[in-house]
Amino acid sequence: MKVDHCPGTLAEGFSTYSRTCLKRVFDGRKVSHVLPYDAPNSNLKTDKLFEDNQKRISISGVQEKFSVLLEKNKLRLIKEGGQGTHILKPIPSAGKKNYEMPANEHLTMQIARQVYNIETAENSLIFFENGAPAYITKRFDVNPDGSKKAKEDFATLAGKTPQTHGEHYKYEGNYLELFQLMKKFLPAYRVEIPKLFKLLLFNYLFSNGDAHLKNFAILETPMGDHRLSPAYDLLNTRIHVDDSDFALDEGLLPKSMGQTTTAGQFKILAEQVQLKPKQFDQIMTDMMEHPEKVIQLTQASFLEEATQRNYIQDYQSRLKQLQKNNIL
Repeated sequence: MKVDHCPGTLAEGFSTYSRTCLKRVFDGRKVSHVLPYDAPNSNLKTDKLFEDNQKRISISGVQEKFSVLLEKNKLRLIKEGGQGTHILKPIPSAGKKNYEMPANEHLTMQIARQVYNIETAENSLIFFENGAPAYITKRFDVNPDGSKKAKEDFATLAGKTPQTHGEHYKYEGNYLELFQLMKKFLPAYRVEIPKLFKLLLFNYLFSNGDAHLKNFAILETPMGDHRLSPAYDLLNTRIHVDDSDFALDEGLLPKSMGQTTTAGQFKILAEQVQLKPKQFDQIMTDMMEHPEKVIQLTQASFLEEATQRNYIQDYQSRLKQLQKNNIL
């Protein structure tokens, strides 16, 4: 894999991680962008390590995830009883263009942070010895001393489990309910309303049709209360599966409220959650700006050129939808 951009920040002129990336993702340590393993399902000896590791990770999701530990300047799969510092997501086994999923997630997360100032989990791409890419993200629920911060996803907050709501439990409901849950569980929820609203708008703009209840969470703060966690699991799902605009089965709003355009629904949602008109206008302005930055980062990404074009077209098409309905 030829590297001429930082596999973390996508800045030009780097054949490995930039200092900025090393500082953010790997605590400033000089980590190689090549892992000391072959990709899963390509080497019998390595596969045993991955198989054992899989038994120990408690993060749910369809995509395989592995727990890795940063030890001095090296990353290694955790052993029994170990606490990982990072999560590694290799190429999944399903989906169209599945080999591009790590680069897609990495690009989408970088756009969220660099273009729209959305707080995200620290992340980068990393490569196996045989050249296959993987997405790596630093755990935000682990303290520097290895202890864990309390983190609850919105499925848990809503009391939804496979046992109580069936196998599609995390796709049930609508996004208005997320704000209602925040109001119930976060004393400072008003501060978090604009952040969550902006994230939902971002998910729509970048065709993330898998933003289900487990992909939003609240996190314990050093003060002992809770706030919205950094964003995670952001990607353009349309490149890999034929999905709908929104992951939750009712969409943005309960059916009784939402019989209008998507842009109109965002406007209703803003009113329902008491987002101040000034805040709403500011968020909408922010999300409509900087198309040139989105294109620049996409072209610097590790997606193939044809996929870069698809990614930009999807974004431009959604942007037009919002502009056409002129909800500003």
